[in-house]
Amino acid sequence: MSEDKENYSRIIKSSSLIGGAQGVSILIGLMRVKFAALLIGASGIGLISAYQSVLQLLGSVFGLGLRSSSVREISLAVANDDVEQISRTVVTLRRMSLLLGLCGAVIVVVFSGYISEVSFDSRQYSGEVALIGFGILLTNMLGAEMALIQGMRRIAELAKIKLVAALVGALISIFIYVSLGQSGVIYALLSMVLVELFFARWYSRRISLKAVKVSWRESISAGGGMARLGVAFMYSGLLTTGVAYATRVIVVREIDLVAVGIFSAAYALSGMLVNFVLGAMASDYYPSLTAVSSDHQKMRDLVNQQTEIGLLLALPGVLGTLIASPILIKLLYSSEFWQAELLLRWFIMGCMLRVITWPMGYIVLAVGAVKLYGVTQTVFNVLHMLLICLFLGLWGVEGVAFAFLMAYAVHVVFIYSVARYLIEFRWSDGAKALVALSFALMAVFSALSFLPIIWRLVLGLSGTVLVGLYCVRELVIRLGAEHRISQQLVSLPIVRILFR
Repeated sequence: MSEDKENYSRIIKSSSLIGGAQGVSILIGLMRVKFAALLIGASGIGLISAYQSVLQLLGSVFGLGLRSSSVREISLAVANDDVEQISRTVVTLRRMSLLLGLCGAVIVVVFSGYISEVSFDSRQYSGEVALIGFGILLTNMLGAEMALIQGMRRIAELAKIKLVAALVGALISIFIYVSLGQSGVIYALLSMVLVELFFARWYSRRISLKAVKVSWRESISAGGGMARLGVAFMYSGLLTTGVAYATRVIVVREIDLVAVGIFSAAYALSGMLVNFVLGAMASDYYPSLTAVSSDHQKMRDLVNQQTEIGLLLALPGVLGTLIASPILIKLLYSSEFWQAELLLRWFIMGCMLRVITWPMGYIVLAVGAVKLYGVTQTVFNVLHMLLICLFLGLWGVEGVAFAFLMAYAVHVVFIYSVARYLIEFRWSDGAKALVALSFALMAVFSALSFLPIIWRLVLGLSGTVLVGLYCVRELVIRLGAEHRISQQLVSLPIVRILFR
């Protein structure tokens, strides 16, 4: 098998494992959200979103980017077959994550009243915000275990963790909503983190590590080295979660908590079928790209291959969601969320642009260009925030969704320029064709939304099926006819016709 086909095969395998688990997890999550929508309403969904924003924002600060930086350290050690360095990195990572998590928990408890006032324009939620401090500790500990599993490229274990944790967490959350209503939102959120931590620790303990003696002084010293790269990740995470947090705060203050719920519902639904692609990138693609970071030609090939596979996997789902959005909103939420359809169109197109930009974005991380990474994230997030402020004032909450699309449209051009600067990257002919096709199809399917609903569904879903078959055909071509997945796909009657 050629190197290109091996890369395509590995990408498909990791995407199918993580993507499959992510897909099931999303369905489970939608079940959880459906119950939440029925039990605690749009304002309850808005409260969930607000708490998550606070947790993600503060988690970025007190996580110090150690999870992402340690994935790079572990990946390089794995590539060099340095078991001792892997073990030392893991010891340092666990200690630093615990220390930072404890500091974060204490600080959040002390300033919970102030955080509540800033976030909700009231100190009413001070007790719940204090509990978020405990969530920061749990999140840090979870990040350490997931970094080990991801850096070792144990993709099957990552998939199992996502799947089992999603199921158990959903059941516990639903029970809490039934028992406590809106007052149980914070406990449901913490329970999901705790469940995922339990299963991550269960699987990480199965990884064989070398027994090493590392003093706390050595850990703090080594942690400082990891933190130098981690600060860039933290800064990026802080910008992203900061924009999400600020958006929700602005919407709460300018409109109300119900508007936050509608905004959050549309955003979550838009990413439902592309998150498995992005999850696969984060799980396997990033370590793989880091391992070949000294060879720019291999990096260019891998980025193009990931772009092609990402688009082929995501395109049918994105188009189907765009067409069926009115039905999906009523099915997965309730009639109270009907306005979410107005936002969903813009969010979906923005998510497709995320699929295009993410493979290029990882180039900056893989080569360790810390300062440049900070610049790219600053430009994107500042632009995003400015566009949110502009369009929120013009179009209300729908303007927030349009700002998301516009920000990623500019980001595609910007990050492509950065990739060319770093490794002389250019899209391959195959990637160019798929990018152009994606843009064209999104424009056509968006126009269908102005037709009567029956024609929109008939034409749109028929077109989605045809696009799906085309994507299957292109995947088989890239894998080769001899590949096991290709043979299984071609054995299907409707797919076999495509290869006559």
